[in-house]
Amino acid sequence: MSSPSERRPIVVGVEADPTRRTALAWAADEAARRGVPLRPVRAEGVPTRGQRGPDVPPSWQEWNEGLHRSGKQLLAEAVDFVAARHPAVEVDAVLAEGDPVWVLGEESRTATAVVLGSEHLSRTQEVFGSAAVALPLMARAHCPVVVVPEAEHVPEEAAFYVVGVDGSEHSAAAVDLAFEEASLRGAEVRALYVWQPGPLRIFDEHGAQQECRRLLSETVAGRNTRYPDVELRHELVVGHPVQALTEASAHALGLVVGTRGHGGFTGMLLGSVSQGVLHYAQCSVLVVPPARA
Repeated sequence: MSSPSERRPIVVGVEADPTRRTALAWAADEAARRGVPLRPVRAEGVPTRGQRGPDVPPSWQEWNEGLHRSGKQLLAEAVDFVAARHPAVEVDAVLAEGDPVWVLGEESRTATAVVLGSEHLSRTQEVFGSAAVALPLMARAHCPVVVVPEAEHVPEEAAFYVVGVDGSEHSAAAVDLAFEEASLRGAEVRALYVWQPGPLRIFDEHGAQQECRRLLSETVAGRNTRYPDVELRHELVVGHPVQALTEASAHALGLVVGTRGHGGFTGMLLGSVSQGVLHYAQCSVLVVPPARA
């Protein structure tokens, strides 16, 4: 993410349901910790045939005006929520017209992070439904994307972040972000290299695992100089990346992963592993896009 001197805002998507505030609270807390502004964004689309019904005015202009009124109200309530939680945080609310993925993607160009909420990411419609923005936004974002589950998540007393490593430059960027977040919260970092045996038998599995351990050590090396307050643990895990990462992060403050890496879970941004992490993780998921590197 950006340094505090850059003053890049934390952007958070404001949902239509005013009772869902977990993502907004996460974003406000992050802005307060980093000393940067908070930008709540409400993106309003345009009416389509599928949206027309008894509650939609026949005139597009009436529909649009009503949408703007509700959007302004949602943003006003979001600003009040943040002011009550962190009075010193600078808030710059934005009401925009257009597809939420495009709007938030453009906001990501000058943001520290873009934060999204989900009632529960294990619900298929939350991730894969037509209204979902998480996966397509990750494909175009220029900064880390944070997806915060709405359901209550209770981390362990010893706070930690889990970060996935595969030896690529993109997983190295994920390690950087994990250390940043851990330092801000007085937490430790647990770096995992998940080695999944292929369908063909490997005769020298010990040698392959030793190479994975070498890559893991090289990727996480050097962070203690910049973050001397952050304790690091790293481990090679054998198994499926989705299962290993979600199990390791069950009581974590967050799970950090990179995208577009060479193999492993970072190899397919919209593939089964990335979707699986969002599908099953109970903690916040922080995704570092290629632009990060």
